[in-house]
Amino acid sequence: MKSAGKIWGTTTQIEANGSLEFHRIEFKKDFQCSEHYHSTKSNGFYVEEGKLMIKTWPENTHIVDTTILSKGDYMEVPAGVWHQFVGLTDGIAFELYWSEFDKDDIVRRSVGSKVPTAQTEEAVGEQQDLNWDGN
Repeated sequence: MKSAGKIWGTTTQIEANGSLEFHRIEFKKDFQCSEHYHSTKSNGFYVEEGKLMIKTWPENTHIVDTTILSKGDYMEVPAGVWHQFVGLTDGIAFELYWSEFDKDDIVRRSVGSKVPTAQTEEAVGEQQDLNWDGN
């Protein structure tokens, strides 16, 4: 696991792969992270201990929405939304990042259908021939 010290506390990466990142963060009272957003990743915060304030700025506004999270609370910040967290007390939270999957990402070359009987028997015969040759 990789840990990194920050002015606001410590972040420890628990898991990172092509679709998500999972971090444990220790945050300090009266410290905050930078105002930032993630272009393609959504961000979730789950507080295990302490109080953490999440600030978000709705698109094209200077209005600040604030949410205070306590033990057991969770909040999602969608990709592209400016946000910042502030430690209201010392505490521990888990931070999750993930990319949204496009439910319409499938490209079809054919339509699903019942396989004709002759085609099925032919395919089984070809498979048996491959097995007989050891390939």
